[in-house]
Amino acid sequence: MPYIEVFLPNDLLEVALSRDLPLSEMLQVTVRAVVEREKSREGLEEYIRELEAEIGSPTEEQNARAAAIVRNIQMHQLQQAG
Repeated sequence: MPYIEVFLPNDLLEVALSRDLPLSEMLQVTVRAVVEREKSREGLEEYIRELEAEIGSPTEEQNARAAAIVRNIQMHQLQQAG
């Protein structure tokens, strides 16, 4: 496995070392998660382009309705968390 250097702020490194955290494993898991998220985002963007080519771009009214739905979901999540 290749070796790389990773820089952490001193305070974060001290806490990680004092807790005996498996930093290499944590970095691998995190990088894999970010790569998967990026792949998903790219796939979603491609799907949206295909939809727009097929049925056209959403209207301002549709965008406003979608934004309102997102706000409602976010408010619900905040209420559930808090």
